[in-house]
Amino acid sequence: MKRQRNVKILATLGPASDSVEMIGNLHKAGADVFRLNMSHGSHEEIRAKHAMIRAVEKELGSTIGILADLQGPKLRVGVFANESEELVEGAAFRLDLDEAPGDLQRVCLPHPEIFSALKEGASLLVNDGKIRLRVTACGDDYADCEVITGGTISNRKGVNVPDVVLPLAALSEKDLADLEFVCELGVDWLALSFVQRPEDVDQARALAKGRAAILSKIEKPSAVERFDDILAVSDGIMVARGDLGVELPVSAVPPIQKRLVRRSRAVGKPVIVATQMLESMIESPMPTRAEVSDVATAIYEGADAVMLSAESAAGGYPIEAVTTMNNVAVEVEQDPTYTQIIEASRTASRSGIADAMVAAAREIAETTDVKAICCFTHSGTTALLTARERPRVPIIALTPLVGTARRLALSWGVTCSLTDELDRFKMAVVSAAKVAREEGFATSDDFVVVTAGVPFNVPGSTNILRVAPCDERLIFASDPE
Repeated sequence: MKRQRNVKILATLGPASDSVEMIGNLHKAGADVFRLNMSHGSHEEIRAKHAMIRAVEKELGSTIGILADLQGPKLRVGVFANESEELVEGAAFRLDLDEAPGDLQRVCLPHPEIFSALKEGASLLVNDGKIRLRVTACGDDYADCEVITGGTISNRKGVNVPDVVLPLAALSEKDLADLEFVCELGVDWLALSFVQRPEDVDQARALAKGRAAILSKIEKPSAVERFDDILAVSDGIMVARGDLGVELPVSAVPPIQKRLVRRSRAVGKPVIVATQMLESMIESPMPTRAEVSDVATAIYEGADAVMLSAESAAGGYPIEAVTTMNNVAVEVEQDPTYTQIIEASRTASRSGIADAMVAAAREIAETTDVKAICCFTHSGTTALLTARERPRVPIIALTPLVGTARRLALSWGVTCSLTDELDRFKMAVVSAAKVAREEGFATSDDFVVVTAGVPFNVPGSTNILRVAPCDERLIFASDPE
């Protein structure tokens, strides 16, 4: 489906978007990729949503990506005898392994690995940071704390530990079961929650066995500190501002977002900006001006995708939320300032032939009247390198592999089209011209840039470029061989 924008929209599915009709309407409104949140719903419910997405894909003749978001190791307190207590500033409060119901003095924290890693002075954040505790003494089975910021603490509230790299496996038992289930089901992207180190990504990749691309969610200070190492072993990045804004001062999140987007762009890996982008649209058909500005900022930064969470999953106005995000993207990308910012923030990379070829394709497109850059790709590498250049013209990725096409649905500016297996570059040019015409990117009087790797089917071997007419008769007339 041809869009009037380059940035992609990722929409989360949930109770508000739980039908083929609604998913189809969300895709028509602008959703390019759908997120399945593994924190909610049984395997059968996830299977049903997956089937509905694929039904929409078939009905509309589109290529739709599916991202499964693993829950990750959730840390939670136990239960209270009175269901909740009110902690006041300056009071003492203990966390321990005693499973007895809690009270005003203590509660169970059933995670011994936390106690073994804690140190005096460490901070503990409860209930999305609304309550802040500071460790005054700790042992293998307890942590005595001072209440720094008070509030209501209740059953099974989440706990964040921002100051410590926890000796936790990135994948819980639930995650391991979910990972295998969604990989067998056939998702395109696997999002890892609470990544702390590159080894977490390596573990998931070994288990996925190539069945899904791996996307790392950056939501912990330790992940920010080791971002370059995590980026190197990931296929994509999500700037997950929810937990990141809990574990770090909220004022630190915007500059972190900008740095992470630029570093991801520099290496040609898709980067998503997520969390609370149009939060008020859960209950209102109209966003706030600040939310619109937030979405626009991520687009101006050159993010590959922006994401809706509860807005499309559980809100009252899911189609309006996607439509709003689409409209903001179209408006921003028509702004001349957008082009100036994108091009000023482009990072030159000339480390090999493939880099030089895609840079040349972009420069040709910007200095001539070429209508599109057409990339033949098996692994998706050629299209990703082209997207890294952020050209002013559309990118058409042609591939015989539906899995590659679906994964590229998350990448900036890329429109995917399935094609037959090819073994000659001339036929690749003919196919590119045909797709450019049929998809409305060009007419028979126009030209396109065609890039590919010869021999075909070798990942990362982009080594040939041609400016070709969209009229097939001219292609054969100019190259009778």
